[in-house]
Amino acid sequence: MTRISWPSALVLCAAAWLLAFGSPASTRSLRPGLSTPGDESKGPAPSERMVARESKGHELRGVDGLVRAYDVILEARFDQVDAELRRACGPAPQEACDVLAATAVWWRILLDPDSHMLDAEFSAAVERAIRTTSAWTARAPDDPEAWFYHGGAYAARVQFRVLRNEKLSAARDGKRIKEALERAVALDPGLEDAYFGIGMYKYYADVAPAAAKILRFLLLLPGGDRKEGLEEMLRARNRGRLMQGEADYQLHVIYLWYEEAAGRALQMLDSLHDRYPGNPLFVSQTAEIQDNYLHDTSASLDTWGTLLAAAREQRVNQPALAEVQARVGIARHLETLHQTDHAIEQLTAVVQRKPQQPYLALALAYLRLGEAYDRLGHRSAATSAYHSAIVAAGSPDPYDIRARAAERLRHAPDARRAEAYRLSLEGFRNLEQNALHAAAAALERSLALNGGDPVARYRYGRLLEARRAEIEALAQFELAIGGAAVCPPPILGTAYVEAARLHERAGRRDRAIAYYRTAASLFGAAADSRATARRALTRLGAA
Repeated sequence: MTRISWPSALVLCAAAWLLAFGSPASTRSLRPGLSTPGDESKGPAPSERMVARESKGHELRGVDGLVRAYDVILEARFDQVDAELRRACGPAPQEACDVLAATAVWWRILLDPDSHMLDAEFSAAVERAIRTTSAWTARAPDDPEAWFYHGGAYAARVQFRVLRNEKLSAARDGKRIKEALERAVALDPGLEDAYFGIGMYKYYADVAPAAAKILRFLLLLPGGDRKEGLEEMLRARNRGRLMQGEADYQLHVIYLWYEEAAGRALQMLDSLHDRYPGNPLFVSQTAEIQDNYLHDTSASLDTWGTLLAAAREQRVNQPALAEVQARVGIARHLETLHQTDHAIEQLTAVVQRKPQQPYLALALAYLRLGEAYDRLGHRSAATSAYHSAIVAAGSPDPYDIRARAAERLRHAPDARRAEAYRLSLEGFRNLEQNALHAAAAALERSLALNGGDPVARYRYGRLLEARRAEIEALAQFELAIGGAAVCPPPILGTAYVEAARLHERAGRRDRAIAYYRTAASLFGAAADSRATARRALTRLGAA
């Protein structure tokens, strides 16, 4: 279950160019494959002219209190928001606090976007913000702050409308945001925070897909400028007071989706996590990028593990939600690494909690628990889990959990392959305990049942290495490499490294270098395998 990512509507419709004061809406999947590790240098940087330009600047009234309140929101300390807003307004306009109150509910929604439990509360808060800021612009039409917060109120709502697939309403709100913020900077060009929303409009209006551009034309909105838009967003981030944290969050989406710079996106999230360590969203987003964009299963697994530890130690806010989210993420990667027994432990911990958040987490955990039991050949336990998934699935069911569980109930897995998988895992666990005789018995039986399993071949090669049978071990690693099409990249990368070491020991330098080079560049291999291969290439003078 991908918890927080970005809106498919943003790609398909007008939401791609809408302005934002709140955060991007979320959906259930990332767009994979846009970038590779080490692309931090990609994407246009702000021009010297834009960065160097001096500006007198506009100090928003009561901005220090508003910044403290926004920090509480971004830290996910939602129980403290009301108190911070009461302290902020007085000195700040009450309308500003109305906008931040709606923004706080929006960030609560972001932590569990598939749930509709907060929809009514958000709608009431954002309508109040729109109503009060509209009244402010009417009585003080020459006040730039009135227009700034009025645009902010609509921008909080537009993200919600994108999330709930209200495309046309979202587009109309986008037009209102643009007009309000342009009015704000026309009245005071030094209102730095307002440039972020204007810059986002210009950026997305330029990069939007055709469907969004048609809608923009129908609404009589002007085109955009990608480069200038990014410059203005960075200007607001560097010079504004109120929007800095929000800007980093929005910019990480832009770097990831459109600038093909996953490294920069991760830097933004790292910066947010450093400033707001209590918000589990930034860690979960990092894990999702590592998985879906960089295809680094090992790194993503480590990040989910970090979030789990923080949740269990109460070092993040919303710890119960974060723990469930982390365990589901960990279980997914353990399955990828053919460690189904440990995945079952994580999923069992989830179902024992009977969590209400994140939405459908319980049903999804039951579904994946059933799949894990089936993989090990435990059909009775799998069937029970599938039935529980169907009962636990709510409505709406965006992950089609009921249909997927019903399909798995109708079709049992191949018993022979399941037994081979179970024996491979049993042999691997015995190998970890240095019980070599038991490991050999299990792995040999596994390969007799399914000799084409590259993971079992790799594990058997490790066993033979432990027995100092290097020639036979190399043969197993070569067979694992031959199954590259179905071998998980982290295991395949390690197989290349182990095979390269054995070739090197046997004096086959050229073959060893070739394997080390493959391991060093293998997409999806674990970082430690790639690093080991690079060190070996340096040692062999082949870097």
